[in-house]
Amino acid sequence: MLLKHFLSQGMSKVAIARRMDINERTIRRWVADGELDRDPNEAPRYTPRPPVPTKLDAYKELIQMRLATYPELSSVRLMEEIRAGGYTGGYSQLKAYVSAVRPRPTPAPAIRFETPAGHQAQVDFAEFDFAWGKRYALLVVLGYSRLLWFRFYEHQDMRTLFAGLEEAFRFFGGVPNELLFDQMKAVITADLRLLGGQIVINEEFLRFAAHWGFRPRACRAYRAQTKGKVERPIRYVRENFVYGRDVIGDAHLDEERARWLERANGRLHATTKEVPRIRFERDEAALLTPLAQQSYRSLVLGPLSPSVAARPSGIALPRFEMPRIEVERRPLSVYAAAYGGLQG
Repeated sequence: MLLKHFLSQGMSKVAIARRMDINERTIRRWVADGELDRDPNEAPRYTPRPPVPTKLDAYKELIQMRLATYPELSSVRLMEEIRAGGYTGGYSQLKAYVSAVRPRPTPAPAIRFETPAGHQAQVDFAEFDFAWGKRYALLVVLGYSRLLWFRFYEHQDMRTLFAGLEEAFRFFGGVPNELLFDQMKAVITADLRLLGGQIVINEEFLRFAAHWGFRPRACRAYRAQTKGKVERPIRYVRENFVYGRDVIGDAHLDEERARWLERANGRLHATTKEVPRIRFERDEAALLTPLAQQSYRSLVLGPLSPSVAARPSGIALPRFEMPRIEVERRPLSVYAAAYGGLQG
């Protein structure tokens, strides 16, 4: 507005530049660009800066053709190729240009795999630190209904796994056709599938699976996302149950767990848009394999049926005892006579 006023008063551009303490060329550019006729409330108009010629210009078409054919071609490789063609510029401008024009692959849509009712449950341990010690939560979730069971244990071993799975089966009122595990040491002895081999499952666990009538399966190494139906509940337990909850011991923790589990199975599930308990009772409960008549008895681990043991914290947790083996006792004279007979 001042410039327009001074020009209307007949002042020269040199005098106006000196008066306004700006460059005379700026005044001439404003006049040439029509800035004096612009509405003061209108945003300034800027013309695009003309592109600056670079040494890379002659090779851009070649770079685009190479990337169209081989989208993953590196900037280093392209640098070698255009250098051989006479390029004398720097690597930085080539890298920036390649990043701008490299074709971006369209990500494949995620396909959610939904298991049929009664077909699969997913199993995993999760580690938690409490004020009185470390505890391991064993989670079992039915793939179709998303009905969840879990409990905290002191150990993460095969004995705990067997006891927890048996309690989960009784909670569900039946057994799914298969159980999917991560690379759990109590289940998987060796996984040679990445080397073209097969998966090796612990023989004791195979006997346990045969007793309860399910087929064990394992995720491939580094592919835990295939077990997402239990991975998400682990985060849900960690964030919604454990975090911010004041508990004073194992007994209190187990009481809170039972109450929370009832609410969790009665909520509207974000994926299925149904309540897990209702979906389970309507579609899945009748398709589970009936429970075995008795718990699995292992000669390796001892009987798996828990007996109640009182603990200082007040909670009753499973206590396992090795079976008593009666050995017939004889006088030493009997063994001495047998030894003498063998020498004769």
